[in-house]
Amino acid sequence: MAAQRRRPERTPVYVEAGTKKVFACALEWPGWCRAARTEDGALEALVAARPRYAVVAAQAGLTFPEAKVGFEIVARVSGSAMTDFGVPGEPAPSDARPMPSAETERCVALVSAAWTAFDRVVSGAPAELRKGPRGGGRDRDAIVDHVLAAEAAYGRKLGVRVRQPARDDDDAVAAFRDAILEGFRALSAAASRPEKGWAPRYAARRITWHILDHAWEIEDRGIPAPS
Repeated sequence: MAAQRRRPERTPVYVEAGTKKVFACALEWPGWCRAARTEDGALEALVAARPRYAVVAAQAGLTFPEAKVGFEIVARVSGSAMTDFGVPGEPAPSDARPMPSAETERCVALVSAAWTAFDRVVSGAPAELRKGPRGGGRDRDAIVDHVLAAEAAYGRKLGVRVRQPARDDDDAVAAFRDAILEGFRALSAAASRPEKGWAPRYAARRITWHILDHAWEIEDRGIPAPS
């Protein structure tokens, strides 16, 4: 009798549903989160983002699931006004578990790889980006400033205070990012987290999602509109 083929394990996903938007987030891959109006749409968007996220995983030195590996929804959580605004704002139930050091370093590698992807996209993008259908959207440098400002706020959720650096000061940006990663490591190792702070897994997901969401925005809006 031929050996029975083992079916590939599906990627665990949790769904955060607001009243206007729904996020689907891969639990084991911080930042691989996409949103749509419905759960099915969010899962489809997650599939569509797979090739882009695979580049980040490879940069981090990690083996990414093959395209044929499907998803398994392991949790559903109620969203909030943040969800409807377009932010994955609610942690998954499993985020409360302690984080082993190996998982911490895996998250650090993915956050670092997301920054590398962001920097690469920024360096190749025009200063003025294509506007949205209603004429909105930040240009390249404004997006970079926005990401840095958000990360300064995220640092406080990790228990560290970091001042937003100037976007063109490479040494200051590198030191800023190092401080965030060290804060994340300290948070992961601590028995408790700061008041109003984030659980480490949620922190990794939120920070990496924000970096990649804007990297992919710049990438998309840097392409000239069809004539």
